[in-house]
Amino acid sequence: MLQSPVSSGPAVGTDSTIYIERYVVRMDSSSCTFTANLRTHLSPLPQWPPYALSISQSAVAKPVARSLRLKRISRIGVNYKKFEFKARSSMAVEKGKGKVQVFDSEEDLAVSLAKYIADLSDKFVKERGAFTVVLSGGSLVKSLRKLVESPYMDSVEWSKWHVFWVDERVVPKDHEDSNYKLAYDCFLSKVPIPPGNVYAINDALSAEGAADDYETCLKHLVKLNIIDLSQATGFPKFDLMLIGMGPDGHVASLFPGHPLVHANKQWVAFIEDSPKPPPKRITFTLPVINSSANIALVVAGAGKADAVNVALGNSQSSDSLPVQMISPKGELKWFLDKGAASKL
Repeated sequence: MLQSPVSSGPAVGTDSTIYIERYVVRMDSSSCTFTANLRTHLSPLPQWPPYALSISQSAVAKPVARSLRLKRISRIGVNYKKFEFKARSSMAVEKGKGKVQVFDSEEDLAVSLAKYIADLSDKFVKERGAFTVVLSGGSLVKSLRKLVESPYMDSVEWSKWHVFWVDERVVPKDHEDSNYKLAYDCFLSKVPIPPGNVYAINDALSAEGAADDYETCLKHLVKLNIIDLSQATGFPKFDLMLIGMGPDGHVASLFPGHPLVHANKQWVAFIEDSPKPPPKRITFTLPVINSSANIALVVAGAGKADAVNVALGNSQSSDSLPVQMISPKGELKWFLDKGAASKL
């Protein structure tokens, strides 16, 4: 089990960088303990938000498993004593770009997305003893809100989660543009994921330095078997990548017409001229995104209907959008509300 990192740097809450020197890894099947050097510099987790590196996984209460009774009727239903969730899916079809589900509302989308994520979490925890989840920013994080409610709050093994970002703006963690802040406010602050399992960028570095640093971190976690490595591609293979899409069809910080879309060597790249502010960002490259075991593309709102139509419909547009380049080795699922699917 991956324990909390041991810090040799200054205390949390200062402006100095914390240097995480090593992880202690305990193998549950034996009494053997070994250490592995981790050279990555992760930026300090300030007093806001209240994450402390000293918290250990043992301090997180073990979740209580609860059973779900599912009714197999025309709508997806989860009934559990004092509450009832209903997700209405008006369309579920297989397309060349994966399975497409269209929901009557964003609320129904969020209900179905929570069950999808919880089921994958259970699967990978049983198979690997860990669940690696990659988040993006924007409206995607808000669609995770059902995970912090019953039955998932008590049944998901949060202590096994490891959380990453597919892209991040190079701004302080308490900045309004920070994807970390958005994820913390809407999701991370509400679930007992160990702080040592949340991997934020070092925002004290330049965009290039932050990208190199994050890639180094990922490579060490691959060596520790926290992240799988795709045998087919040689890139990291995350269990689940949760991605939103912009109205222009961009995913992560890969924008239409930008040369970074074609980057195929790095795991993590940097951009200093983003067409959407702020200009300085880091982003996973397409080979990393496409090496994922599972990708969920979550898109809501009529403002994104044109890009969805280009990606999935019969649009005659000659423009190639980054979202069209999402073609994973694993499974791809689209979660759309009626607005986003209105032009299909």
